[in-house]
Amino acid sequence: MHNGYAVVDFETTGLSPAYGHRVIEIGIVHVAPDGQVEESFETVVNPDRDLGPVHIHQLRGADMEGAPTFEDIAGTLVDRLRGRVLVAHNAPFEARFLHAEFDRLGVRSPFSEASRALCTMRLALEFLPGSGRKLADCCSAYDIELTDAHEALADARATSQLLAAYMATSADRSRWDTWGATAAGLTWPRVPSTGAGWLPRRRGGAAFTRSRVDRATDRMPAVDGSGAAFQYAALLDAALADGLLSTSETAALEALARDSGLTADQQRRLDHRYFDDLVEAVWADGILTIQEHIQLERVAALLGIPNDRLEYVVHSRKPGERRAAAAVESEDESVSLDESSIVSLTGEMRRGRAAIEADLARHGIRTAPAVTKKTTVLIAADVDSLSGKAKKARQYGIPILGEDVLEEALAAAR
Repeated sequence: MHNGYAVVDFETTGLSPAYGHRVIEIGIVHVAPDGQVEESFETVVNPDRDLGPVHIHQLRGADMEGAPTFEDIAGTLVDRLRGRVLVAHNAPFEARFLHAEFDRLGVRSPFSEASRALCTMRLALEFLPGSGRKLADCCSAYDIELTDAHEALADARATSQLLAAYMATSADRSRWDTWGATAAGLTWPRVPSTGAGWLPRRRGGAAFTRSRVDRATDRMPAVDGSGAAFQYAALLDAALADGLLSTSETAALEALARDSGLTADQQRRLDHRYFDDLVEAVWADGILTIQEHIQLERVAALLGIPNDRLEYVVHSRKPGERRAAAAVESEDESVSLDESSIVSLTGEMRRGRAAIEADLARHGIRTAPAVTKKTTVLIAADVDSLSGKAKKARQYGIPILGEDVLEEALAAAR
């Protein structure tokens, strides 16, 4: 048994502490070793500089009135992290900022090596094969609600539920204990507490309206290859949150590529692959607006995508010929299941899910809590469901059938 997990999320003024960017909001969720949420904490943090992309994180100068600095809350922060497994979605990003903030205080944190933090984004490659890398995409596969994205505590809460879902479906319990033992062995600095209180963000303002290009990145596939390639793509996702890619963000991407050991040719190939995937995701609904075309042109220019490739990728195929992402309709409303099938369920069924899953198990049919590309069929209480699982099924072209269809199939098999 270990002390559990500290799931963290930071809002920051930019992409890289190497360019002077700072933490401006901290969200922490304590999770017990069995995956149960214990308590949560949040605070805005006064960075003593401009706040960066206000239109994304929705924090303004007035929100920093009375807010502690990082130095003010560093001692309390250490107390809330010490002895626990540090968990984040895109953990290297959070670890870099955490280490940089402590470094500014002349204190060495145990996260100079990002590998000491548990990354739910990397774990998606194992638990959600075929899924994308972004938090929203991973949460959809489990019907985990993600509200108020780009608020630190909201993202940390969603990540804690994602962690619990992974743990619940993991056959190897020892791996989590190993992470716990590693966390227990980390040496945290002794940072005196100033007694400064944590200040939650003021809520009630206008919510962040995501651009269609940003929403499209939720549907982009994971990147095969090294951890450096994975991190590079994730940083591109963050940079495109406003649908654009600024020159300073481009510089941060180049620095990450350089520091990660990516060659110029590897970075160029990643940029081209990313742009191809982005175009596919934007085109998924068969519509490309003028504004989206302009945004794609700007992204292409800042990624160094040649004009001829831009025109080919954007216009070479008709929408109907693009990646099949629409729902697959069952013409005869029937389903054939066998021991190779994987079934997922969504919605409030007439019978309890446990009873349905038991029936399926008696026939040797596996059920899974998440929708992935390996899912055979999604059984829904409402075939027009707007749940995260239903959206993922339509994205992957997985049939969505009603509960009655499944009951008929099971009755015929008895």
